[in-house]
Amino acid sequence: MQVVGVTTQQEVYVASKERKFRINEILVIEDAALEYPKGEVVETLSYNRLIPMGLDKSLVDTQVIQSLEHIGYDIGSDEINLAKIRLFAEAPHPVKTGCGVRLPRFEEVRRLLVKTTPQSGMVLGEIKGTEALGDGLDEDLKGQVHLMENGELRPQRGVPFLFDITAMQQYPHIGIFGGSGSGKSFGLRVMLEELMKLSIPTLVFDPHFEMDFSEGMPELQGVSPTFDNRWLSVQVGKEVGIRFTDLSTRDVVGLIGAAGGALSESMVNVVQSLHKRRDSYTSFSDRLNNVAQAIEEGTSGLKKRLREDDLTPTEAERIKDLMELHQQYGSLPLASVRGVQWRLNRLDKAGLFQQDIRPIEQGLEQGKLVVIQGAAWVLQVFSTYVIGSLYRKRREYKDARMNGEEGTFFPPFVTVTDEAHNFAPKGVDSPPKMILKEIAQEGRKYGAFLVLATQRPTLLDETITAQLNTKFVFRTVRGTDIATLREETDLTQEESKRLPYLQSGDTFVSSAVYGRTIFVRIRASYTYSPHVANPFDELKAVLQERDSRVLDVIGERLPVFDTDLLEVVTHLNRECALNWDVNRLKGELDRWAAEGKIAKKESPFVTRYDKVDG
Repeated sequence: MQVVGVTTQQEVYVASKERKFRINEILVIEDAALEYPKGEVVETLSYNRLIPMGLDKSLVDTQVIQSLEHIGYDIGSDEINLAKIRLFAEAPHPVKTGCGVRLPRFEEVRRLLVKTTPQSGMVLGEIKGTEALGDGLDEDLKGQVHLMENGELRPQRGVPFLFDITAMQQYPHIGIFGGSGSGKSFGLRVMLEELMKLSIPTLVFDPHFEMDFSEGMPELQGVSPTFDNRWLSVQVGKEVGIRFTDLSTRDVVGLIGAAGGALSESMVNVVQSLHKRRDSYTSFSDRLNNVAQAIEEGTSGLKKRLREDDLTPTEAERIKDLMELHQQYGSLPLASVRGVQWRLNRLDKAGLFQQDIRPIEQGLEQGKLVVIQGAAWVLQVFSTYVIGSLYRKRREYKDARMNGEEGTFFPPFVTVTDEAHNFAPKGVDSPPKMILKEIAQEGRKYGAFLVLATQRPTLLDETITAQLNTKFVFRTVRGTDIATLREETDLTQEESKRLPYLQSGDTFVSSAVYGRTIFVRIRASYTYSPHVANPFDELKAVLQERDSRVLDVIGERLPVFDTDLLEVVTHLNRECALNWDVNRLKGELDRWAAEGKIAKKESPFVTRYDKVDG
């Protein structure tokens, strides 16, 4: 292997007759004057005498061909392998043309590829293009991961990709981007498993009910760690909720706004006027309902009711209270009061005010991963409150320590969410967006970090996207999203062209920790999602199970005549919990007959369904 063509301080071309180059592999250029610079293969091709047309527009140009001929390559008959190498560090002057190129030893590139140990870092996968270094790995780096390729599990061959979680203190926040089926959610699961292994307190918002870690991969049994007692799953409205008495007026405005779109100024004024410090849900709701009734009936209507003869003392007292409320709050628009009422009732029906967040706080204090599940709109409302509450606890502790006070310890934590563009959309205000933006900009100082995953990076708030110092970019097809990722990462033009064609589970990792983009294959996860089953396999299994159950019941009554189907379908519905009618039963019997599961015998007068002979 040797350098050919015109060289620069950033890029060189390398040719070889014997060896084909691998994309993303690392090579050492034997230029002593530059102290043997290292580079990565970013583009490669092979050609021979059946050379295609248009060479001037490809990797091979006239200068490269002339260089090859000068050093003894037979352009007409030799197969020539070419690679474009991008140097890791810009050279002070161009690389010497004609100098040799070789594969590195692992100790020469360890500093470029490995930033931590498997015990201290997140073991996320294998760096692609490093297979040639596999034999020279240190013992503690061998056998760290298994990878799933083409439906089969294979052992590690190259250098494991270890993400240094402690570096987030300097380069905070992680973004995970990729289209549907790209492996984005799979990569997020692997990252959460590693956070659990390291006992890092983690808060996960799961709108898809898929973050379950109880089922392990059978193929990795005995290899994978156990996650028992390392994670906790809670559902909003059941195990966790919001203690209304803890809410400030500002919090109530945010929650009610999240329940049904942005509040108008008059609706904000309604909340600010009616909410009192330490209000319970019942006291605030009753006050809201009473004010609405007072405004609706008006002073004249209330006075008219007060003059009624059959009025009890209790009713008279209530009317006087309503008149007092009308005098105090009668200027509030009734439509705005009703709008606040509707939103508050919606939150209450979702069970939001029936519990508190103590289970979440305890889980984080124990170093667990806490999965919060619920409908998407409920999670958006709840996340506003819970992230803000936990961030304030962490911030108050750190501020107290800075002032020389003791303070109540609350651990640093990571907040994780999929579909992040719904929580922090670009160009649209949303309650979670404000607290997420604050953490993105200031959370590093207090030990609060973000891991945000989305299929549409273009739709994610730009301020937040810019603060994500590490980005995992999986297969992405949309041109607008690719353009956004080009702006926000150091992806080269060649890497951007590869994005639509990446295999599921392959990702470019653009990280300030490494100072460059690394191509990684995410490891096989130790656990699997409850939604991982193919829906068509599920459909087939359910239908087979139902057919088997129904045939067992109907087999006891065979032979069956089409004149008896009403009695048979009544018996089937009762025994098998079905809701069939006669036409449905006849259609199923005909299908089973066509499949050879039962016999169908027709005569001019009646059709008989019977067991298959033999």
